[in-house]
Amino acid sequence: MAQDRRSLLKTAAAAAIAPALGAGLAGLPGRARAQAANTLRIGVLNDQSGVYREISGPGSVACVRQAIQDSGITQRGVNVEVVFADHQNKADVGSTVARQWIDRDGVDVIVDVPNSAVALAVNAVVREKNKAYFNSTGATTDLTGAQCSPNTVHWTYDTYMLAKSTGGAMVKTGGDSWFFITADYAFGHALERDTSKFVQAAGGKVLGNVRHPLQSTDFSSYLLQAQQSRAKVIGLANAGTDTINSVKQAAEFGVTRRGTKIAVLLMFINDVHSLGLNAAQGLVCTESFYWDLNDRTRAFTNRVKGAMGGNYPAMSHAGCYASVLHYLKAVGDMGVAAAKASGAEAVARMKAMPTDDDCFGAGRIREDGRKLHPVYLFEVKKPEESKGAWDYYKVLQTSSADEAWRPLAEGGCSLVRS
Repeated sequence: MAQDRRSLLKTAAAAAIAPALGAGLAGLPGRARAQAANTLRIGVLNDQSGVYREISGPGSVACVRQAIQDSGITQRGVNVEVVFADHQNKADVGSTVARQWIDRDGVDVIVDVPNSAVALAVNAVVREKNKAYFNSTGATTDLTGAQCSPNTVHWTYDTYMLAKSTGGAMVKTGGDSWFFITADYAFGHALERDTSKFVQAAGGKVLGNVRHPLQSTDFSSYLLQAQQSRAKVIGLANAGTDTINSVKQAAEFGVTRRGTKIAVLLMFINDVHSLGLNAAQGLVCTESFYWDLNDRTRAFTNRVKGAMGGNYPAMSHAGCYASVLHYLKAVGDMGVAAAKASGAEAVARMKAMPTDDDCFGAGRIREDGRKLHPVYLFEVKKPEESKGAWDYYKVLQTSSADEAWRPLAEGGCSLVRS
């Protein structure tokens, strides 16, 4: 039976201690060692209390639990334990938790990890320790590029996909001059960079940018600079509550009433819920999952939403579910001992097997660790168009799995044969 034990995280200066499962395996009696040998431990590492809580946090933990239940693996005699911790959006905290989980607590897999800087730090630790890592909520394409790893799968979205879908669509509809308001860390920089390339390739211009700290509350000066540039589009290269605050204040300043478009380059349905349709109507965004997309996505949502505390699953949550479900299928194919012995071998088995789940449908994992599935450009409905709770999106465009993602040859991943 899956077990959940809350990790306690305490930070002092640059150090973090995250006890999750007590002592390691050394010194355990024989029976306990036998039980541990047949136990998989999955660590959900994310933002439990900050800017990305609603798009990761407890919802990701609930979706991992649901994947374990849906896999049926525990009915076949395999024990699966889930632990979770808050990385506080700090790379040193995230890498310390990852290292302690693996070295002391026997964690086999780490999942989720929003914040690209933290994601890259955890990526390095997991590769060093030869465990498995499924990133759902970090967006940096470096996970399948310069820092690709045989131990990592990048599941849900990335900055290239977001930039191509949303940025490209805005230019086609006349938004050919841009000003960026960007979160000042790896994710924001990458999203601005990638979107700028697509804007310029389509004949548009970037007139300027401004960068803001994570978890900002006052965007007035940034919006004023954007308006003064006279750009047709203000691109928001941020996420979570930063995006929510940006959109709210843009509405208060009447930015769109003056004819300027707001391009939200990364927005989740949970952000729309927080904003409300009056403020969010007409915004365009890209996601790879929507709870009301089809019968399978609705079925998944109905199974998990009772455990999400009133929240609905976003694509980030769905990626946690789907990646763990596919991993457990691979474990069933190769055996628990082999999966625990080598995270790289477990990921190789996952790549060799086609993916199929209720969130993303059929797909596959590419050599560089990029999970491939369709991508959807959505427009937020007007209040009068919504038929009920969380009925927020209408599909504008669908990009196939073959066209949505960065071409394999362009990433520079060392795992890819030339």
